[in-house]
Amino acid sequence: MAHAIRGRVVPEGEVTPLQPYDDAVVGAGVTGMAHAWHLARRGRRVAVFERAPRAQGASVRNFGMIWPIGQPAGPRRDLALRSRTLWQEVVGAAGVWHEARGSLHLAYHDDEWQVLREFADGFAQALSIDLLDAAAVRRLCPRVQEHGLRGGLYSDSEMCVDARRTVHDLADWLRRQHVDVYFDYLVRAYERPRLVANGQSFEADRLWVCTGDDLQTLYPQALLPLGLVRCKLQMLRSQCYAERLGPMLAAGLTLRHYDSFAQCPTLAAVKARVAAAQPEFDRWGIHVMVSQNSVGELVLGDSHEYGDAIDLFHKMEIDRLILDYLGGYLDMPDLTIAARWQGIYIKAKDQPYVMVRPADGVVAVTGVGGAGMTLSFGLAERVINETLGSVT
Repeated sequence: MAHAIRGRVVPEGEVTPLQPYDDAVVGAGVTGMAHAWHLARRGRRVAVFERAPRAQGASVRNFGMIWPIGQPAGPRRDLALRSRTLWQEVVGAAGVWHEARGSLHLAYHDDEWQVLREFADGFAQALSIDLLDAAAVRRLCPRVQEHGLRGGLYSDSEMCVDARRTVHDLADWLRRQHVDVYFDYLVRAYERPRLVANGQSFEADRLWVCTGDDLQTLYPQALLPLGLVRCKLQMLRSQCYAERLGPMLAAGLTLRHYDSFAQCPTLAAVKARVAAAQPEFDRWGIHVMVSQNSVGELVLGDSHEYGDAIDLFHKMEIDRLILDYLGGYLDMPDLTIAARWQGIYIKAKDQPYVMVRPADGVVAVTGVGGAGMTLSFGLAERVINETLGSVT
C-alpha cells in the first residue's frame, strides 16, 4: 500500500515524516480538513491521519451544500455565515469547483407559502432573501413545476461544492501547502506528544480528533456518554445534464427539517397536514432537496433513520418516496438514477456540535449532524481560537 506524503508516494514502512509536528489531525473529512487548514495558516507544522485509503465518510456522501439558511438566527447562523466566507477563501485559493447560486425554497400549499412569508418577516436575520411569486420562481429556475406553485423564497447565502471531490481536492491542495497527509494510517493511541499509527511512532504537541461516526477507536470513554446519535441517510444521483439548474432547491417537506423555520407560527399546520396525509414522510424522516455537482449530475435526497432504527439495508420504498415528491416540483426530462448510496453521520441531541478535551493536548470535535459542510470551517476556527488563542 502506498501513502502520499508532501506530494510524494511512499511505500508503507518507509515513511520518513518531518518530526515533530505541532498538530496531528485525525480524520480527512471536511471537519479535519478545516482544522488542518486553520492550523497550517498559523504557520504550524501539521499532519493529517486518515484510516481509509481516502476520505469516504459523511463528507463525500452528501449534497455538497453550504446551507446557512438552515441554521436558526443568532449564533448558529452567524457561525454558518462565517464558515461560508471561509469556504469562499479556501475554494478560491485551492481552485476547487464551487457554485454560489443560492437556494430556493418552493411552496405548493398555502400553509407552506405562509411559513415562507413568516420566515421572511421575522426569522431571516443576516440573510439576503427575496420572496418570489410563481412567475418569478420560474424565471429563476425554469425547471420548477408550474402546477400548484404558490411562490418561493430565494436566498443568496448558500453555496454548493462537489461532495465527492472536494475533500480529496483539499487534501491535495493542503499537501502542496506543506501539510503532511497520511492515508491508510489508523491512529490507535496518543500520549502527548507520542502518537502511534500503523505501529509507527510520531510526535505531535496536540491532537485534533475529527473522526465522524467513529466513536470507538479514540477516547470512547469521553465520547460515548455524551448521548451522540447516529443518523443514516439514503441519497441518489442522476445522470449528467448539460443544463445548469440554477439555485439549489428545497420544498415544503424541508420546512419541517431545519431549526431555522421552527419558530414560524404556521409550521405546526404544515407538520400536521404532512403527518395526516403522508405519514411515511415522518416515518423515514424524508425531505427532498436537489443540488447539482461539477459535472451536471443532480444529487437528490434524503431520509433520516436514527439510532437503533439503523440497519445496513437500502430501502427502495424511501427512494420511491423521494423521487415521487421530487417529480411534484421539478421537471427534468428522462431522469435516470445513476447511483444510490447511504451515509452515516453523528448528531448531538441538544446542541449544534460537541467539543471535548478528553486528555492532555487532545481536542475532539464531533456531533455536527447534517451541518458538517455548512459549519466546518467556522467551527474549526472557533475551536482552534478557543484552544490556541485568537490570531490578531
